Amino acid sequence: MPTGSTSSHRFLESLPERQRVQLEAIATRRHWPPGALLFQEGHEHENIYLLLCGHVRLDMLVPDRGRTALLTVGPGDLVGWSPLTGAQTMTATAMALEPTQALAFNGTRLRDACTEDHELGYYVMRQIVITLSERLLSTRLQLLDLFRGHEPRASSAPDLC
Repeated sequence: MPTGSTSSHRFLESLPERQRVQLEAIATRRHWPPGALLFQEGHEHENIYLLLCGHVRLDMLVPDRGRTALLTVGPGDLVGWSPLTGAQTMTATAMALEPTQALAFNGTRLRDACTEDHELGYYVMRQIVITLSERLLSTRLQLLDLFRGHEPRASSAPDLC
């Protein structure tokens, strides 16, 4: 396992020691310089990353708008969870904005570990749900900003009343 404590990171902080040791056993430490891509939208990728230091911008290609920044994440955040669900085609591009370090988990190995130890699986899935919830809120806030001044409508059908 990489040197240095990882237990202070949000993802790992409430994990019992036994499960933390299990995760650390299947993790590898990765490093990226500023501007390096962790993964690219539309490409297959097999790792999930827990950021230890540095910041990563997530963006995607939007028709008629080009590459659009979605979110910037930092230490304690997860990126690239698609391999955990079995899907390995990435839905966004992740680029290091500064020197960045992360623990990398092979999606297949992590899924297998979660299947073998349901307590570990519960914890990992709980943390994924927390991350997804935070990302959903961030997306909602971006949409509110994008559509500020426009009344949302449930239907484009004309009012008949």
